[in-house]
Amino acid sequence: MAIRKILVADDSATERLFLTDMLTKSGYQVVAAESGEEAVAKSKSEKPDLILMDVVMPGLNGYQATRTITHDEETKHIPVIICTRKGQETDRIWGLRQGAKDYLIKPIKQAELLGKIAELG
Repeated sequence: MAIRKILVADDSATERLFLTDMLTKSGYQVVAAESGEEAVAKSKSEKPDLILMDVVMPGLNGYQATRTITHDEETKHIPVIICTRKGQETDRIWGLRQGAKDYLIKPIKQAELLGKIAELG
């Protein structure tokens, strides 16, 4: 499956702008969400090929949103990469147990992220 459209879910406008800019310059179409709830809704309405999910967000956090998306029949095929500042090994393991395909620690390195996207595509 070629990855063309990526949903960036992050409550930080700065992080959303940084990732959107990096991804659009690399040829991807980007859709943004500011919360876990919005990410779940847009995973259904926008049908992205990949989701980049922050963890610490108000309301539904990234772990909960990832679990919801990866356990829903309509969206479970969409890979999720968690992108967060939560860098403990237990955080990474928990994120992967929620259904994430990968786990990256912020600040996100462009080459690493683009490499992970290429692996999934």
